[in-house]
Amino acid sequence: MAFHAESINALNHVREKAKNKRIIFVSGNFNIIHPGHLRLLRFAKECGDYLVVGVLDGRSDEAVIQATLRLEGIQAISWVDYGFILHDSPVSFIEELRPVFVVKGKEHEDRYNPEADVLAKVGGKILFSSGDISFSSIDLMKREWNELNLSTIKKPVDFMKRHKFDFKKLFDIFLDMKNLRVCVIGDVIVDEYITCDALGMSQEDPTIVVTPIVQEKFVGGAGIVAAHAYGLGASVNFFSIAGMDEIGIFARDNLKGYGVNVHFYEDESRPTTLKQRYRAGQKTLLRVSHLRQHAINAEIRKKMFQDICDIISETDILIFADFNYGCLPQSLVDIIVDECGRQGVIMVADSQSSSQIGDVSRFKGMALITPTEKEARFAVHDFESGLVVLAEKLRQKALTKNVVITLAEEGVLIHAETDVNDEWLTDRLPAFNVAPKDVSGAGDSFLTCASMALAVGADIWQGSYMGSLAAACQVGSLGNTPLTLAELISEINA
Repeated sequence: MAFHAESINALNHVREKAKNKRIIFVSGNFNIIHPGHLRLLRFAKECGDYLVVGVLDGRSDEAVIQATLRLEGIQAISWVDYGFILHDSPVSFIEELRPVFVVKGKEHEDRYNPEADVLAKVGGKILFSSGDISFSSIDLMKREWNELNLSTIKKPVDFMKRHKFDFKKLFDIFLDMKNLRVCVIGDVIVDEYITCDALGMSQEDPTIVVTPIVQEKFVGGAGIVAAHAYGLGASVNFFSIAGMDEIGIFARDNLKGYGVNVHFYEDESRPTTLKQRYRAGQKTLLRVSHLRQHAINAEIRKKMFQDICDIISETDILIFADFNYGCLPQSLVDIIVDECGRQGVIMVADSQSSSQIGDVSRFKGMALITPTEKEARFAVHDFESGLVVLAEKLRQKALTKNVVITLAEEGVLIHAETDVNDEWLTDRLPAFNVAPKDVSGAGDSFLTCASMALAVGADIWQGSYMGSLAAACQVGSLGNTPLTLAELISEINA
């Protein structure tokens, strides 16, 4: 039988180093080295003289981490004499290796084990060891990504009483969203979360040393706004810029998988925006951004505007999700706003920025804008006034109907128009989720859900409540995953 070169090297190495020694063989995925693995490997080593471990390659269905990283974990264990990536079947390798024992977990004892027949021929045996405690590597990794603990979401009822609505009204609004036609325009971003094991402090300098365990990518930026809208039941067209790279392909394929109609314009002068977050112990240690921020060229602007005009007559609401990476230059914004105004399409906007580059007030005539306090202050160059005065200044500059200032863990401030004498009212909502896991997607989910509520006739108070509920669900799990109508209705009924 023809073996992979790495298997041949392993056989030659073991035969040279383990002459006249009792060889023990163990194979597996080893996604995360946990106490169950350590107990099994210690047991294996105690049964012989030379422990060989084959780490299954990426073809294994349960292998979720790069094989070389899994091998590093095995090689760091002192009981292991030799570890390698096994590209061949364990049975065929065992037949050539001729170990004294093959050690497997206790859970395999009552199953068919194909190694037994081969071992009987070469005079070996299978030993089964209980790790004493059962662990699932994949479950340990994915629990942080996916679990949403609804018990941490607290829904204030006093706000509903003040503004005369109840959960039945919100339920009806959610159902109406299923008929919406939404257009989202803005910068697509891919967020990569790299979960690490903290090894300690470097001996050479005061640097924290980590080793990556698992990487997970999510579509973010304006892309997740589009995915949220689809998840809430709408038909969605999404317009954005992407580089000619694998990250752009990832974003396109994932959005199409969610059900979004994707209109990407390839720009060879920039990469698709990628933001990497290195995390350990559920805390972010470092963020690395790969991006360009220059405006798209005239040719792309013209093509994008023409394509938007083709679908705008069949659109109920248009969402500008601006991250200030060049997708929405002012000249393009202005002609889109004029066309939407001419055709009576509702518009909303958010312009996210960590610097003074962003200016949400450049989106004129919106039904809703949702800046952070910092973004609102940059827009009106006011760093002293209280929040209510700040919101009114921004409303006047942006000519907008409703201003919602998002305040992170403090919730939101809503500055809203009324039907009586053109007066303005202000109210506050606290953050609904008292134990968030990842707050990075809160603003996107709030914007999407609140905007869609306004588009089906909800007032700003109902829309803000629904947006806050959506944000609470979003921050309850790690990474940007699309909202679903079922999830929000379930929380209303909780």
